[in-house]
Amino acid sequence: MFKIALYLLLSVVLAVFLLPFIYTVSPYELDPSKILQAPSFEHLFGTDRLGRDMLARVLEGGQTSLIIGFLAATISSIVGLVIGITAGYFKGNVDRTITIVIDLFLTFPTFFLLLALVSYIQASSVILIIVISITGWMGMSRMIRSESFAISNKPFIKILKVANVPTYKIIFKYFAPLLAPIFLISFTFGVGGSILAESGLSFLGLGINPPQMSWGSLLSDGKAVIDIAWWVSFFPGLMIFIITFCLIQISDYLQSVANSKEIIKN
Repeated sequence: MFKIALYLLLSVVLAVFLLPFIYTVSPYELDPSKILQAPSFEHLFGTDRLGRDMLARVLEGGQTSLIIGFLAATISSIVGLVIGITAGYFKGNVDRTITIVIDLFLTFPTFFLLLALVSYIQASSVILIIVISITGWMGMSRMIRSESFAISNKPFIKILKVANVPTYKIIFKYFAPLLAPIFLISFTFGVGGSILAESGLSFLGLGINPPQMSWGSLLSDGKAVIDIAWWVSFFPGLMIFIITFCLIQISDYLQSVANSKEIIKN
């Protein structure tokens, strides 16, 4: 299943970014004579209520959704990694302070925190990346903190500390390789979560604003005509499902590999 998910994910990502160079139909071009046309050879994904080609719009919106998802997950994962290592390595008051901050963030449901933040800000791609990053680092930091505690208690790490080996060298040379599997697992989950968060906000009208588009905003556009034009909502929703499903399968595979290696070590 892992290989199928990986190939499918790569195929969708490559299609979203490369196919527009071949399929040159404008996602913004209005055609009153082709309003809400069903999928056909001329318009493979049909048209929307303004006569715009849905395939072109799904490709254009996919670029926005994927960029926001990957960048937000990258930033939040790096922030969570740094905070988690800091808590696990230094322990004591540093760890207690960081734990309190993490718990405070986790007190609020993530999506409602997102809603609260974007309600007072004019949303754009950059703003959404920042907001999703702010609300997405806690899970990574908790996992990294827990693993960092275990690593810092290993005898060879204690010897390195006694030998006054620089902290940055211990972290980059010894912590980083051991934490890499956890980072990759959490990152793949984070990408899927970020794409879903952006799609949810855009679906509610709090995300990407016209003329920009994302899979979430396209899904929102189609809800008004879903009873007579299923394709307007179906294809953006299908893309969201495929991407998140593939990322979950990849993350599960990485988790199983990491667990099997841990069992062998023990």
